[in-house]
Amino acid sequence: MRNRVVKPLLLMSILTVCLSMNFTLQAAGLPPYVDGQPMPSLAPMLERAMPAVVNISTSTNIQVSQNPLMQDPFFREFFNVPEQQMRRQQKNSLGSGVIIDSSQGLVLTNNHVIDKADKIMVTLHDGRQLNAQLIGADPESDVAIIRVPSGNLTQLPIADSSQLKVGDFVVAIGSPFGLSQTVTSGIVSALGRSGLGIEKYENFIQTDASINPGNSGGALVNLRGELVGMNTAILAPTGGNVGIGFAIPANMIMTIKESLVKHGEVRRGLLGVTTQDLTPELVNAFNLENKRGAAISRIESNSPAAKAGLEPGDIIVAANGKPVTNSQDINNIVGLLQIGDKVNIEFFRGNEKEEVTAIIGKPEHLQEAGEKLHPLLKGTILSATQKDQVEGILIGKIHTSSYAWRVGLRPGDVIVSANRYRVRNLDELKQVVDPKNALLINIQRGQEGFFVVLR
Repeated sequence: MRNRVVKPLLLMSILTVCLSMNFTLQAAGLPPYVDGQPMPSLAPMLERAMPAVVNISTSTNIQVSQNPLMQDPFFREFFNVPEQQMRRQQKNSLGSGVIIDSSQGLVLTNNHVIDKADKIMVTLHDGRQLNAQLIGADPESDVAIIRVPSGNLTQLPIADSSQLKVGDFVVAIGSPFGLSQTVTSGIVSALGRSGLGIEKYENFIQTDASINPGNSGGALVNLRGELVGMNTAILAPTGGNVGIGFAIPANMIMTIKESLVKHGEVRRGLLGVTTQDLTPELVNAFNLENKRGAAISRIESNSPAAKAGLEPGDIIVAANGKPVTNSQDINNIVGLLQIGDKVNIEFFRGNEKEEVTAIIGKPEHLQEAGEKLHPLLKGTILSATQKDQVEGILIGKIHTSSYAWRVGLRPGDVIVSANRYRVRNLDELKQVVDPKNALLINIQRGQEGFFVVLR
């Protein structure tokens, strides 16, 4: 089973899990009849909803050696150990998914359920097993879409998650611990949970319906059997369920789904503001009557925010009609917009309320994880740059345990050519890189230049 543990504030660990449920209703047992009257039951709703929830199993091929050092490409190269002597081992994982479009065979799940998988297998409610193809994934929101052959599939209707209220009854369906088609029930405990450190874009539904490892990607439904969220994580101080689970809202999911199906990724645009939460100290310093919002601390020059007239010290209180109470709110709203979309921003300048419209722009410095271009660049963050008058690809960050670090690459290095082709941006780099072959790059470091071979 694939689990993910994240440690946020207050020393509480967040265990991200793959959700799926089996027809076992974990609630107080009640007799079917009392005084001759039938008792309320979720069974009719579950009979309609459960065929749309699937079990997902993945396999990933990894290279292993009896000597752990030989798993490192640097040591294999140093000791001249050929790839053929490395043994391949298969790593398996389990999770859950939800059929959201039966005609196209589209299945919703978490990105961490299928991340880096070589093979994805979907098991339906009726026992059929289907090979799945990855359509698109967004690690920053932990949403992924896969496709299975269409035909005799059941899809789950989608609810308007903005209509949820604290106290609404919900049911979680998924495959905890590999137990397919498991059902647990509870209520909506809170809405709009953020700042947990699980994802970059957080707007979670909190529920006390039991969620356990293996449930990630499963369905959180209302009593009409409509999808209101996708189960994603639990707060687990001891590693087990304590009645605090989190689901990504259906409205957020469907916005991301459209971009994943169309582009295979989410092409987020730029507003060009850096914000921070209002504190009592800031409220006093700015002499504000309004005590909730996101304070603009920085405006990027020539950005959509600058062109719209926003300034540092402005307090954003709403965007596109949605209230903004903190930095995470504006981050979530802008993060779901595409390049060219309009965003109406309400803000306070001093104690005067104003409103402007900005057009989301294209980020000037797109970043990309190095492994998306070449597996041996894993652990690096790349972006186009013009540093010290040298145009090329900037290595912004690099993990010290990565192969790239061990062959001598460092943060601040600029890649000016790859495989003997001049590269000025990420698109040009992608065109000349072959992930299956060695990579020859020319590095500019200050006034020095040198070549590095990654193989």
